[in-house]
Amino acid sequence: MTRRLLLIGGGHTHVEVIRRWGLSPEPGVTMTLVSPDRHTPYSGMLPGFIAGHYRFEDCHIDLEALCRHAGVAHQECTVESIDITHRRVRCTNGTEQYFDVVSVDTGSTPVTANIPGADRYGTPVKPVAPFLDAWREMQKAARQTAGTLEFAIVGAGAGGIELALAMEHRLRADGGRARISIIGDGSAILPSHPEGVRRRLARILRQRNIVVRLNSPVQEARADRLLLRDGTEVPTDHVLWVTGAAAPEWPRTSGLATDAAGFIAVNEYLQSISHDDVFAAGDVAAMVATPRPKSGVYAVRQGPPLSANLRHALRDEPLVAYRPQNTTLALISTGNRYAIASYGPIAFGGAWVWRWKNRIDTAFMRRYGTAGTAAALQTPG
Repeated sequence: MTRRLLLIGGGHTHVEVIRRWGLSPEPGVTMTLVSPDRHTPYSGMLPGFIAGHYRFEDCHIDLEALCRHAGVAHQECTVESIDITHRRVRCTNGTEQYFDVVSVDTGSTPVTANIPGADRYGTPVKPVAPFLDAWREMQKAARQTAGTLEFAIVGAGAGGIELALAMEHRLRADGGRARISIIGDGSAILPSHPEGVRRRLARILRQRNIVVRLNSPVQEARADRLLLRDGTEVPTDHVLWVTGAAAPEWPRTSGLATDAAGFIAVNEYLQSISHDDVFAAGDVAAMVATPRPKSGVYAVRQGPPLSANLRHALRDEPLVAYRPQNTTLALISTGNRYAIASYGPIAFGGAWVWRWKNRIDTAFMRRYGTAGTAAALQTPG
């Protein structure tokens, strides 16, 4: 009897699962990917795309091509619920997919639910596809305005800092007239990074005339301004939401065990703690025993162990524990082919770091990008 493996979402972990499936298909099993878009972005290269260093195809994986080469079915739709009892997934377009084992890698979205007006004013950076559509319009407006456009980036973590620097570089290169502000609710930029990284990036932000407002939670978003907790009003033409990660609603409402924030709770096997036939990875998953930040670094590393455990689950074999690394290399680009790196407390930067980052990123994309798909599926690893 044929068994059915269903992947929900085309995130960094699932693309590796698909690649490995193409190298060695599982006998007697069909795999289907359900994803709302044909192209999935590689987060490590998106700031470079915004800054103008990469083309769309350089930093987006063609899921349709990858699935075709790997012998995996691909359905473009958005999941709205899982009926775990009947092992059925329902999509927003009314279609249904059935499974014996299912894995979820849909990512996250910025936290804005507690900010009145955020759902009407501004653009979340995730999902990426609508954000990129909005970014093209912002570039056009900045080139055509007679005055100066006010951009506010809400979120002072690595994502917000990289986005601000990439946008400043691109808008200045295009001759656009814009002023960029970063608004954070904490006492420092990049709170999870070492002091050396914060110090270097604070200096670069000052050099680029990017205003940083800290200890300034946004209380309300309006059509032309943000109201901060201290009563300050920040005028805005465009707001970008790069706040902390928020989970989709459907895992919790479908009956899956989640953490307090709504992310799917998984054990050391990347398996749901409440349902043995459900797995999750990337930002949508919460590793209960070994919590880690929401980061593409961990999502990439989860690819091989998830791939192995999905096969073990389909064969009714014992699973293998995934042990995430304690220290990771962080690489933050600054828009102008320069980057800051850190590993633990060590921090350093330079143009050579950007070239190093570029080699890492382009090597990753060669494994999954359209041009390299056929070759990738012939290369173990």
